[in-house]
Amino acid sequence: MIQARVIGKVWSSRRVESLPRGALLEVETEGGAKMIAFDPLGCDAGEAVLVTQGSVAAGYFAGRAVPVDALIIGSIDEDK
Repeated sequence: MIQARVIGKVWSSRRVESLPRGALLEVETEGGAKMIAFDPLGCDAGEAVLVTQGSVAAGYFAGRAVPVDALIIGSIDEDK
């Protein structure tokens, strides 16, 4: 798992049919790396999240082959 922070949404007017409905979010890791992750949770900009990648991310969509390589699997609660 990778700890990251949501830095924005990615808007796409066209996408492949096998990509499920949901948000594509740009996240940044603590090391400064950026990636696009599929978000089934409804996370917002500035939120700390946990991301998984590869076959584990694609495996979330049981019984379907989806083109997802990064998946937000949790929202990290932070003291405010």
